[in-house]
Amino acid sequence: MLSKNFTLKELTVTHTGLPNMPNEEQICNLRTLCKGVLQPTRDIYGKPILVTSGFRSPEVNSKVGGSRTSAHPLGGAADLVAQVPLSIRRQENKKIYEIIRDNCEYRQLIWEKGDYTGPDWVHVEYRVGDNKKQELRL
Repeated sequence: MLSKNFTLKELTVTHTGLPNMPNEEQICNLRTLCKGVLQPTRDIYGKPILVTSGFRSPEVNSKVGGSRTSAHPLGGAADLVAQVPLSIRRQENKKIYEIIRDNCEYRQLIWEKGDYTGPDWVHVEYRVGDNKKQELRL
């Protein structure tokens, strides 16, 4: 367990068929991400949050079209969605976004796609000592 509600297994899941095991430094970064953002967000939200992408090996990151400067290969980023029916997912994702924005330190918080009702998913990056609270909408 990386925290009360998040496991290493869920933060390393990939559907690429490629190996995706972090080293000790990357696991430490994942634990820090959980402690600084994911677990506090889950505690405030009060409902399960699904990590759709956490750690990505460089090969996995390349295969899924991730940015070369992505924090995912460092273990410092996660993509999140609410575990709710699709009909209300964007609204619930918006709540997750707002919880992170209003209650957590983060380096980058991205409202990914979606519309005015909410994002299709929320991307959050966390780095100890480098949390400039940059918000983007893509």
